[in-house]
Amino acid sequence: MNISKTINEVKTGFLPTFWIANTLELFERFAFYGSKAVLTVYLANRVGLGVQAAGTLAGLFSGLLYSLPIIAGVFVDRYGFKRTLAACFAFFTIGYFLIGLAGLEFGQTIVESIGKTNYVVTVLILTAIGGSLIKPCIVGTVAKTANENVQSLGYSIYYTLVNIGGAVGPILALQVREGLGIEYVLIMSSLTSFMLLLGTLFFYKEPPKPANAKPQASLAKVFKDMLTVFRNIKFISFLVIFSGFWIMFWQIFYSFPFYITEVLKFAQFELLETVDAWTIILVSVPVTAMVKRWSPITAMSLGFAIASCSWILMAFSPTITAAVIAMMLFAIGEATQAPRFYEYVASLAPKEQVGTYMGFAFLPVSIGSFVAGPLSGWLVKTYLQDSMNPMMMWGILAAIGFGSTLLMILYNIVVVKK
Repeated sequence: MNISKTINEVKTGFLPTFWIANTLELFERFAFYGSKAVLTVYLANRVGLGVQAAGTLAGLFSGLLYSLPIIAGVFVDRYGFKRTLAACFAFFTIGYFLIGLAGLEFGQTIVESIGKTNYVVTVLILTAIGGSLIKPCIVGTVAKTANENVQSLGYSIYYTLVNIGGAVGPILALQVREGLGIEYVLIMSSLTSFMLLLGTLFFYKEPPKPANAKPQASLAKVFKDMLTVFRNIKFISFLVIFSGFWIMFWQIFYSFPFYITEVLKFAQFELLETVDAWTIILVSVPVTAMVKRWSPITAMSLGFAIASCSWILMAFSPTITAAVIAMMLFAIGEATQAPRFYEYVASLAPKEQVGTYMGFAFLPVSIGSFVAGPLSGWLVKTYLQDSMNPMMMWGILAAIGFGSTLLMILYNIVVVKK
């Protein structure tokens, strides 16, 4: 590889807005993953909703956040990247603060007047609506501010920064939780979002529109395209099967913290939540190179199976060491399937609908969160609080993973090969 050529491409291949957008994304991920790391524990223990409600509401939050980008692209087209991104950070600033208010002493009068559950549901939905706007903004900015010859490098930089945010955010949350209190993790996410709002207003410049840009789609056109996608049974069935992976993934933030604190008696649960992200950063390139010649279905099925084994390891070895190794194993499974997933989604899309289909790539993340939230609440209450039986909890998750693996193989035999 010509290193000097690569360095020159990095210097000349990106507009300044590319680096500003990715810097904003990095700090936004610090705020998001920091709050995500403590959300279920915060809602269950500090706000006092209990593990069942906390898991369900955390699942609602992430489920909405990852389902709405399908529609959010319309607002980017209509109002521009800068205004939409500023609106996103404004929503985050208000939303994170209001979530944190539920755990602050002076906020109890407001919360109690509305009712804890009603209050938390409202502010989580508000925050999720704002958060859904960021993905089309940042990904779209990468596409418009990187030269064609370095676009793949641009996306690589973007995904690397996302994973760095996932690795560092929970560690920052740990420092705030231990120094100030768990509710202040949300307040710090709010403050970070406010600084990002200022950064957007002062430094972010609207990416140039290409001369051959297509007319913006209306909301009616978006919904029409969505209905067309839902009629594609092959595609939708694949997404539903793939959501099994995300049901497992979200347990890292929903069930895993309670297991770490209540079974392994390790108070700094945020540290173990970062193992997945750190491992992804380290192994993504070699694992992707290893499986690049495999068919997408083969790579995805293997990734499912490897990730499922992580829960088996924790079921039979309730130790900190086993938990760390299990999270590393899960990350290897994630790195095995993730790149091939997007490739396969693009291959299923008709040429004139690639953008619409790629928007649906977030649907398994959303379905996984909607299911994982209530499931985690039930698992923690049944197998950690009502009876101390973590082996059964992890066994159920392993069964979901291996069941999804089997469905992926059957999908390949019955649908793909036919």
